[in-house]
Amino acid sequence: MPELMISAEKVGFLIEKAREFDVKEGLVDPASGSNGADDDMIDVLEDDGVDPVAREITGFIDALSEDEQVDLVALMRLGRGDGTIEEWTDLRREAARGRTSRVASYLLGEPMLGDLLAEGLDEFGLRPGGERITPVQ
Repeated sequence: MPELMISAEKVGFLIEKAREFDVKEGLVDPASGSNGADDDMIDVLEDDGVDPVAREITGFIDALSEDEQVDLVALMRLGRGDGTIEEWTDLRREAARGRTSRVASYLLGEPMLGDLLAEGLDEFGLRPGGERITPVQ
């Protein structure tokens, strides 16, 4: 079984934040002027371009080491089905080759990022909290 350079705890944090980000929808009423309490805080799910969750994810990813960023991209691609766990070295090599300074933007542009990262971790037999779901062989 290959080894991850990024901890399952860090991936778990990103899964949670990516799922928060994924529930955003396009701006429906840009000048509503309503009070949040009056409209049941529905505007909080609208993406107005000033998303604190996106900034938090970007800051977190930017603070990761290069190896952790490469693993994160490879993990997303593994979860997306671009390869298998047996092809991890190739997935990682491709991720390293295509790495730019905009890793966070690339990942945030991927629909259902949280689910893809969770699927990738599952291939490693890990849960987002770091506990193993399959025995080490």
